[in-house]
Amino acid sequence: MQTVSDFILSRLAEWGIQRIYGYPGDGINGLIGAFGRTREPLKFIQTRHEEMAAFMACAHAKFTGQVGVCMATSGPGAIHLLNGLYDARMDHQPVVAIVGQQARSALGGDYQQEVDLANLFKDVARDFVQMAASPVQARHLVDRAMRIAMEERSVTCIIVPNDVQDMPAVEKVPRSHGTIHTGIGLTNHASMPDDRAMDEAAAILNSGERVALLVGAGALGASQEIQNVADILGAGVAKALLGKAAVPDTLPYVTGSIGLLGTRPSWTLMNNCDRLLMVGTSFPYSEFLPPEGQARAVQIDRDGRKINLRYPVELGLVGDSKMTLQALISRLDRKPDRSWRKEIEQQVADWWKVVENRAMLDANPINPQRVMWELSPRLPDRCIITCDSGSAANWFARDLKMRDDMMASVSGGLASMGCAVPYALAGKLAHPDRPVIALVGDGAMQMNGLNELITISAHWHEWRNPTLIIMVLNNGDLNQVTWEQRVLGGDPRFHDSQLLPSFPYAIYADLLGLEGMRVDTPEKIGEAWEAALRAERPVVLEMVTDPEIPPIPPHITLKQAKAYLKAMIHEDKAGASAVRATIKQWWAS
Repeated sequence: MQTVSDFILSRLAEWGIQRIYGYPGDGINGLIGAFGRTREPLKFIQTRHEEMAAFMACAHAKFTGQVGVCMATSGPGAIHLLNGLYDARMDHQPVVAIVGQQARSALGGDYQQEVDLANLFKDVARDFVQMAASPVQARHLVDRAMRIAMEERSVTCIIVPNDVQDMPAVEKVPRSHGTIHTGIGLTNHASMPDDRAMDEAAAILNSGERVALLVGAGALGASQEIQNVADILGAGVAKALLGKAAVPDTLPYVTGSIGLLGTRPSWTLMNNCDRLLMVGTSFPYSEFLPPEGQARAVQIDRDGRKINLRYPVELGLVGDSKMTLQALISRLDRKPDRSWRKEIEQQVADWWKVVENRAMLDANPINPQRVMWELSPRLPDRCIITCDSGSAANWFARDLKMRDDMMASVSGGLASMGCAVPYALAGKLAHPDRPVIALVGDGAMQMNGLNELITISAHWHEWRNPTLIIMVLNNGDLNQVTWEQRVLGGDPRFHDSQLLPSFPYAIYADLLGLEGMRVDTPEKIGEAWEAALRAERPVVLEMVTDPEIPPIPPHITLKQAKAYLKAMIHEDKAGASAVRATIKQWWAS
């Protein structure tokens, strides 16, 4: 007899799902039992925590373009999924969550682990969250959850009570009044605006003398088209953090990241342009965009709700970024005056010298910028890079030079700590032939990264290419927040909240059968990266870094400078080290 659980797994396999990330529990016993019976090419990936399962499902979507699926039991298991699911929702990734629930007969009786899951998930899965009250629903709930996740690039949720899981499946729904008959057929989309809109967009951009592009995650599949537009218009290209891999940093007119973690050339580009083309980005910080009214703007996004959200654009084009840009290119006029482009390229060249100068300054013991600077020329072709939230994101954004055919991601909209290691593992499971590098702060590593090393140790033997490096910036400090307290709040470091317990990351990796390397002298950084890239098993690369190296933003306001000085007056001796490091970094600029 085929149960509802058997049917759900087979239906997901028909949709092309190959792995589901999750953790077992009695609320999903029927579904776990079905995994043991299934002959579908469908694998259950056991994580150490349900939050990690949701992060992995999000990363799977980011690195494959497919729907990610995660699974958790009722009550606490379902609750644990939420943070990773919000990461997916806020970065517009298609993820389906399947969660268990107590038996229907117990609902409303204050039963053990009974949680109102429909209401709990109604925000994160706002486009679709439904409970299967009958076996007849299973087909259309799976189909609708998958399709809506794909079409809306959002999170959806199916709640399956444990008694329904073991009921006989109804694969062919009776043809009668009140029944639903869904299918898996492909959907064809109208992917471009009409000719009139394209002509108007071209006219706006052609009329400018100083054109800037800002690209985000929605431009990841349109790298060549972005380069062609920039070449024709003599434009510079800035990147939102989720668009880090959209165009190579090796191009002389690519100004790099924008925002607090961004570069000085991106700041200058935005403040001096007279035309702005935004492609697939929801970059949130308007203070880093041109002053309102300075630049006539065009925006391309597949979601019309994102048009005119961050900057008042004159024309919004709703469509696929690649196809829309292809149609736009033939309408653009090549600008003969290249003075704006030359100005941009000179600023970019000067900036990379600044980055190198900052990275090579002495620190106690290692300058974290140098860790990234030394990695950059050693990045393997086709590598996948994941980065956690925290100070590691500063150096990832500014110091790493992305090349063609690389992939990279962070927790963008949610900016959640603890994403990099599960992201890396999901990337490796999806692309076992590609090298994967996770850039993690010690705070995020202690939060949950250490646990997922156990999962890595259980799976790495399956990979054709064993290269997976978890690089930990060990500075003993929750560094990003420390600097935010200093610069934004004018408060000195609060030791009780900011200092981390000491932990032997490299030794712990050795205990798990991985390879651990610890580096505490700057001269050994480069050779350590090379050794880790040559290793025949995953590596935890522990870099002992200086917490007092400041992440200097591209533009410092008088208010920020006053707050910083106020904080330093009340700091302990570490404050003097921070001031000296800040002066040295400033001088190197």
